[in-house]
This record gives sequence, C-alpha cells and structure tokens, in this order.
Amino acid sequence: MKRFLLNQKGFTLIEMIIVVIIMGILAAVIIPQIAVTTGDAQLSTLQTDLTSMRNAVEIYYAQHNSTYPGALSITGGAPADDAAAATAFVQQLTRYTNASGVVSDDVDRTNFPFGPYIKGGALPENPYNNLDTVHLDRTETDITVKASDGSTAWKFYSLTGVLMADDGAHDTE
Repeated sequence: MKRFLLNQKGFTLIEMIIVVIIMGILAAVIIPQIAVTTGDAQLSTLQTDLTSMRNAVEIYYAQHNSTYPGALSITGGAPADDAAAATAFVQQLTRYTNASGVVSDDVDRTNFPFGPYIKGGALPENPYNNLDTVHLDRTETDITVKASDGSTAWKFYSLTGVLMADDGAHDTE
C-alpha cells in the first residue's frame, strides 16, 4: 500500500517565475554598468597612452634640434613619402638615435646618445581599434586641424607636433 504525502516541499511555478523575473531585472541593471566601466577603461587607456606618447615626442623634439620624429628619415635625410616618415617616427621613438635622427638598434651612448623614448619596440595600441600604427602628415601647418579616419591607431602632424588618436571618434582627446 502506497502513501501519498500531502506536505511535499518544493517551489511552485509562481515562485519560480518570480525568481526569474527578479534575475532579469538585476541583469538589466548590472549589464549596462559593466559596459560603461569597459568604455571608461578604454578612454582612460587612450588618454594615458596619448600623454606618454606626447611627452616622448616633446623630449625627442628638445633633444633633436627642434625637429619632430618622422620629419627626417632614419638615415638623416628627408623621408621619401608619408609611409617612410611614419616608419621613421616609430623607429626614432623606439630605438637609439643621434641628434640628426639616425637610428641604431644597439646601445652606443657615444654615437647614439638619445632614446628610446617608448619601450617595447612599438607604439602602444589604440584601445578603440586595436592598432599600433601611425599616419604621419608632413604637409599640414595649421595646429587646429585634427582629422581622423580610423585607418591607423595614431595620427601625427610632423610640422606642428600635434599627435592624436586616429580611430575615427577620439581625435580631440
């Protein structure tokens, strides 16, 4: 003979629905906060990287006869084009140089007393597009011009010394 218990313990369907609704409300409140925190971290990283790079550029300028990185090629002459100037910009900031901007990979404080200004051999990544490349403009003389298209991480104007993010959205940072 089987006995049926009338006092079985467990959750009713209504109780389960209430718990699911409460969890949905909590998720709706918490998830946007996580997204805001991620955006804040990206902006903070961008601002820190720009400040560090701008400081490196200004130190380079002071030590290289008032010439910005990328204004001269890595052999000391004029760069052939903007791409060569961008390559020179990266190498002149991440390697050893002399006063003419000539680059050396080796430590030789007698002939190449300056740099590296940025450690690690590369520019930092822009946190918004995950690129570490630079576009160098060698012709613009207006310091108020800031035009980004998102094709590289950074944009540098070698005649004015303006360095900015080139992710298409943060050119005023």
